[in-house]
Amino acid sequence: MLRIGVDVDGVIADFRTAFRATAARCLRRDVPEFENAESAGPLSPDEIRKVWDHIGKTQNWWMDVPAYEPDQIARLYSVTRAAAWEVFFLTKRPSSAGDAVQFQTQWWIERFGFYLPAVLTVPGSRGEVANGLRLDMIIDDQLLNCAEVISASTTKALLMLRSADNAAREHASNRGIGVVSTLSEAITVLERLHDVLPQKRGRLMRLSEWFSPADEMQTLPTDPRSVRPIPPYDPRR
Repeated sequence: MLRIGVDVDGVIADFRTAFRATAARCLRRDVPEFENAESAGPLSPDEIRKVWDHIGKTQNWWMDVPAYEPDQIARLYSVTRAAAWEVFFLTKRPSSAGDAVQFQTQWWIERFGFYLPAVLTVPGSRGEVANGLRLDMIIDDQLLNCAEVISASTTKALLMLRSADNAAREHASNRGIGVVSTLSEAITVLERLHDVLPQKRGRLMRLSEWFSPADEMQTLPTDPRSVRPIPPYDPRR
């Protein structure tokens, strides 16, 4: 069984496009493309603060961020269910008006077919999170996060590099960090890791592998929410 950490913005959610569109509306002018909101080249620090202030006051802003590969989110769910993986979606999103960031992110992920997602809001070190959750693999779009994870834990890292940045690709590879350009490619890497895991020994092996599953295992349907909920306890019965 694999335990996987998946960063949200930059890996499954196209935050950069959403931020740019919001900046154009907020500043009332065209905004050129940029790498990320922290170093938005065409925007001044005051303009960036203005956009973030607008996001903070917008009702459930995070629910309208587009997805990079919507069909691959559903594919990740199907593979996760079939292989009995445990997936944790990680985000450091700041709050906006409306519902909590965790709920907005959960709702957003479910829209694309990944039911009952485990979303962790982790503003701190990704290395500490990887250690605490005993992750086998983490997928992140920030090279710094990937480097921190592999230096602070035994977790492997995949860098999501959607741009043609050869320098970043080489830097990551030299550190032993895998590089993918799409979520589809990342899922394929996870499937390969799942296939070779039973052949390995040592720190990748887990206690659950000492036990054999029953011949007939009952699992929930593809959409767990289709199951009739258990009625609340009634002490009068």
